[in-house]
Amino acid sequence: MAVAGRGGGLVMADGPSAPGGPSGPAPDPFALLRSRSYVGLLVLAAVLGVPVSAAAYFFLQLSAHLQRWVFTDLPSGLGFDGEPRWWPAPVLLVAGVLVGLIVRFLPGAGGESPAAGFHPHGAPSPVDLPSIALAALATLGLGAVLGPEGPLIALGGGLAAWAVRLAKRDAPAQAIAVVGAAGSFAAVSTLLGSPLLGAFLLMEVSGVGGTMASVVLVPGLLAAGVGSLIFVGLDSLTGLGPISLAIPNLPGFARPDIAQFGWALVIGVLAAFFGSGIRRLALALRPRVERRVLVATPLAGLVVGGLAIVYAVGTGRGSSEVLFSGQDALGPLLTHSADYTAGTLVVLLVCKGLAYGVSLGGFRGGPIFPAMFLGAAGGMALSHLPGLPVVPAAAMGIGAMCVTMLRLPMTSVLLATLLLLSDGLAVTPLVIVAVVVAFVVSAYVLPAPPAPTTPEKAAAKP
Repeated sequence: MAVAGRGGGLVMADGPSAPGGPSGPAPDPFALLRSRSYVGLLVLAAVLGVPVSAAAYFFLQLSAHLQRWVFTDLPSGLGFDGEPRWWPAPVLLVAGVLVGLIVRFLPGAGGESPAAGFHPHGAPSPVDLPSIALAALATLGLGAVLGPEGPLIALGGGLAAWAVRLAKRDAPAQAIAVVGAAGSFAAVSTLLGSPLLGAFLLMEVSGVGGTMASVVLVPGLLAAGVGSLIFVGLDSLTGLGPISLAIPNLPGFARPDIAQFGWALVIGVLAAFFGSGIRRLALALRPRVERRVLVATPLAGLVVGGLAIVYAVGTGRGSSEVLFSGQDALGPLLTHSADYTAGTLVVLLVCKGLAYGVSLGGFRGGPIFPAMFLGAAGGMALSHLPGLPVVPAAAMGIGAMCVTMLRLPMTSVLLATLLLLSDGLAVTPLVIVAVVVAFVVSAYVLPAPPAPTTPEKAAAKP
């Protein structure tokens, strides 16, 4: 990350290791706050937050309308009485063909694969942005089991960085990095239901700590606030409806008891093993898909479509519960929890979990919303057992699955609590226990990430 320096330039502050590093003593954060260049950086972040958040809003609306057209309007236009059971197979095959072509032939390869979770990659170059947007639209609009947050972060950062380069061709790389990060904040400002939650996600991913954290991240937080206002204003002006996560009208929950703390341990362990299995599947598939992307990606789409068909035929419910990110389906899943038997929820977990793993390995998108949906469904399945109400069960499942898939414990707690509105405070202790257990257990279950190669180690290799 980067912030404005004392002399009007910019200095790097890459987490706790930056202060006192090889480049010299760490800058004084309070002096940075008082510098003219830092005030200019804040103004630039706020100004760029407007067009970036507007672009993110219309991108999300476009993907939502594409989903409705492909799975509702098109079957009716072809004379079918609703979506045929077999419909997901050809649609996901087309999605795989499109994503495979984009990854193979367009600059940027459609963006980063989501199989390994969130990692800071920096703002993509302008030439990469079309492939990121097109791959995300094909993934989201045609039913693959991924969310929009990964592409939005990349697109928001890339657009903001591009604007800086257009305005000032000799802009320092550090300034471009900070403004690009602010663009990412603006793009996901209300996607998760609150600009604070979206900002916290990016702050935890960046890993910035110490006294410099606030100075480095305030431009992004400001851009997220501006972006939230733009989202709300566009909802009102366009009448297209909100694009953010909200779970209202849940049954009330007073306080946890000892039995529910015991269930928090169980849910944390189960989510760690279940989520780790999904991640292992994704990581095993990704290199195989990358080697033969034009063949393997369509095959991955067929598998995802087939799993949706199996669920729909086996349970009599809609294939959309397996397809898509689960962002729109999460609220109805919880508010109509009494309509789901334990057996239906188990089939849903198996089919959507496998489809999620295959989508992570073969498509382009974000990992958050499917993890939340699966966590909620798993908690609901366990709530059929004694001593576990559905609301805390779903909250613990959401937090435990998110931390297993994202490796971001603080964000996972917030995802599971802030979105439950009035119930969030009451379930927080249970969610914390479930998240901590899942975080620790998954560290033993998941394969260790490869150690980063330092320049010294690289030079020592023969």
